[in-house]
Amino acid sequence: MLTAQTILLVEDDPNDQLLFIRASKKAGLTQPVFTATDGRQAINFLTGAGDFTDREKYPVPALVVLDLKLPLATGFEVLAVLRNHPETQQLPVVMLTSSENQRDIEQAYALGANGYLVKPPSNELLTALVVSLKNFLADPHTYPLTRPDLHGSATRIA
Repeated sequence: MLTAQTILLVEDDPNDQLLFIRASKKAGLTQPVFTATDGRQAINFLTGAGDFTDREKYPVPALVVLDLKLPLATGFEVLAVLRNHPETQQLPVVMLTSSENQRDIEQAYALGANGYLVKPPSNELLTALVVSLKNFLADPHTYPLTRPDLHGSATRIA
């Protein structure tokens, strides 16, 4: 069961976690942001395994924001599991990573990512990115996922 009430941020860098949460507050995002710090924890959270069997406490999120380079399982491995699990096959997943490698981008989309974003160089651009995620969660048909560029406009990503 998908719920518009939560977002799962899968990010192993505590600084990037903090920046995303700050940007979420600045963007007016009201949904709670859960965090997973490695790929295995993300898989367990999303599939309801291990410590995450209580779906009242750990609901399937409405959106996953997924880093690529993670300990224990990469973002690619997490994405592959999600797309093969009945409860998460249709779950929107946006890669948010530092990799600009074309092969990484192609592989993410081949595995079923809904978007691929390179971590923005400023807090202002990260906040703009989170505003796009907020709008998408409010109405995915009216507000497609967009990536703010360095000039303040946005590019559709999904």
